[in-house]
Amino acid sequence: MLRMFLAVTTVTLAVWGGASGTTESTPPPTPLPSPTIACPPALPISASVTGVTTTSLTVSYFIFFRPPCGYDPPMTVSLFTSREDAQQWRAAVAESVSGPERNGAVTIDGLTPDTEYWYRFTDVDGRRDPYVIASARTASLASCRATATIDARWGSGFVATVTVRNTGTLPLDQWRVSWTWSGDEQVQTAWGGVAETVGSDVTVRNASYNGTLALDGATTFGVLATTSAVPDGLTLTCAR
Repeated sequence: MLRMFLAVTTVTLAVWGGASGTTESTPPPTPLPSPTIACPPALPISASVTGVTTTSLTVSYFIFFRPPCGYDPPMTVSLFTSREDAQQWRAAVAESVSGPERNGAVTIDGLTPDTEYWYRFTDVDGRRDPYVIASARTASLASCRATATIDARWGSGFVATVTVRNTGTLPLDQWRVSWTWSGDEQVQTAWGGVAETVGSDVTVRNASYNGTLALDGATTFGVLATTSAVPDGLTLTCAR
């Protein structure tokens, strides 16, 4: 009887001891959410066109912020021929990459004269800037502009002064102004230029002393014409 009591007690103690040695598993800690970065309410990059020629545009830029709120150079400037293409990043016609400066400029060459282009920015990681989208136009091949003023008029004629101005990007060493008469007008004499008439078409070339024009420089010539009806003005074309 005693032997049976001891055996039962031993088994009970063994079971109790095994149960008491079991430890409950600790649940893993709940990960903390990543902090949300609040970017300043300002454009990460600004840009403007600071140079134009007949075949190039120079776009200056300034990067305000670094990632994730901004960009790191170099930046790629892409050109498009319409605002719609630029908005959809479709069919870029030219691209150029900036230097390492955060405040710098990019010149894109090989463009078409007198053409409007729209530009956008992409950073070194290929992220497309969603904000800056603007346009600029290359300079016209026309290197000068001519305007006429009718100084005096009477029943059978008039006197006009024509101003020729260099509107190109290089100095001029010669110029010519052309127009077509609308009626029976005829050039009687010209000064400050050499006039040539073929039918109703008139061309006045520079004189020997006023063909050279600096940037934005100007000169004038005069015309005495006869006519049965004095025109209100002249529509002129100027070229080198």
